[in-house]
Amino acid sequence: MKPKAVVLLSGGLDSVTTLALAQEQGFECHALSLDYGQRHDAELAAAKRIATGAGVEHKVVPIGLDVIGGSALTDAAIAVPDHAGTGIPVTYVPARNTVFLSLALGWAEVLGAWDIFIGVNAVDYSGYPDCRPEYIAAFERLAQLATKGGAEGGRFRIHTPLIELSKAEIIRTGLRLGVNYTDTVSCYSADADGRACGVCDACRLRAAGFRDADVADPTRYR
Repeated sequence: MKPKAVVLLSGGLDSVTTLALAQEQGFECHALSLDYGQRHDAELAAAKRIATGAGVEHKVVPIGLDVIGGSALTDAAIAVPDHAGTGIPVTYVPARNTVFLSLALGWAEVLGAWDIFIGVNAVDYSGYPDCRPEYIAAFERLAQLATKGGAEGGRFRIHTPLIELSKAEIIRTGLRLGVNYTDTVSCYSADADGRACGVCDACRLRAAGFRDADVADPTRYR
């Protein structure tokens, strides 16, 4: 019997590669997407397509971080930048990965799974503090303290297979595993059809990754 794993699936390039890696490692994957009040639904539609194509169970949980606001991804009054900046950008969503991992941890307990996969990256990323290795290590310690499974001697593992890879390396890995990146949506300002703006930070990192990997960019731009 395959071990079970919860895989956080946003519908973007990194998360679909993470799902493919988890399947390659022999896990029975259960994909979790979060409807957190993001600016568009295109990435959730992409996540559904990806999960269906991969043949995995897929849940979408509404959490409404737009009620809190504080990010260009959840507050229409804050513009998504069209240029690179310094420091932590306005596209950082307060506590997002902590909330996401907490929900993944809860579902893992229900499923009897000890493994959680998340596609965070600390090389080609936007400077988000909740993508760093020390954050992941801290959350893994929290998982042992805050759960019935941990209290009874079990050990949860937070897998971050992309954390030390460049975007080009991630793309090459996904292509080796047969990932179709045409189905993914990475753009912070994608339209209703999932077409990318081409200028936001996520678009720039994605385009540079395909360029550095010497692979044709399949992204649909508007």
